[in-house]
Amino acid sequence: MKAVITVTGKDTVGIIADVAGVCAKNGANILDITQSVLSEYFAMIMLADINELKVDFSDFVDALELLGKQKGLVIHAMHEDIFNTMHHI
Repeated sequence: MKAVITVTGKDTVGIIADVAGVCAKNGANILDITQSVLSEYFAMIMLADINELKVDFSDFVDALELLGKQKGLVIHAMHEDIFNTMHHI
């Protein structure tokens, strides 16, 4: 199982490290990452393997959203099943 994690907000030092830290703490393995800085705005999409999560997926989502609130970012995590269903024609 995988999760798609998106992060947007004002660029600051350590965003990738902070998100990666939440992933590592909860047992999510980062498979792929792309990020860009547009002027002063940061945008990232991350794909994470969540087969070894140490917590329920909803708790993982909540931990990422809490990090976002603390850092002034918008962080969303979506299970791949929902992502694939939303983008299937």
